[in-house]
Amino acid sequence: QVQLVESGGGLAQAGGSLRLSCVSSGRTFSSLNIGWFRQAPGKEREFVAAIKWNGISTDYADSVKGRFTVSRENAKNTVYLQMNSLKPEDTAVYYCAAEKDFTWYAVRTQTRYDYWGQGTQVTVSS
Repeated sequence: QVQLVESGGGLAQAGGSLRLSCVSSGRTFSSLNIGWFRQAPGKEREFVAAIKWNGISTDYADSVKGRFTVSRENAKNTVYLQMNSLKPEDTAVYYCAAEKDFTWYAVRTQTRYDYWGQGTQVTVSS
């Protein structure tokens, strides 16, 4: 079993930055692909970014490309989402998720992920 805990959310001004963390316990973290998703009020949950188990490959939604960076420290069982140049439309609950299948395929598909964190709120004011 894998437990995921997000942290680092909060209130930021437009143009500001936040760094989210996703810490895992349980199953070997270094073999898991990790995805970040977000859900804004009244909207469906959407893909934000993903990183391969070995950190070599990453993927980003077009809406965050160039502003957000996903990274990981397997020795600390942690994945980060650095969010820069924040916009009010980035306001959402952010979730990290882990995928047991370590092949790098369809990482934007939510149903591929086996474990989910409880989410952390990010609010960006204009």
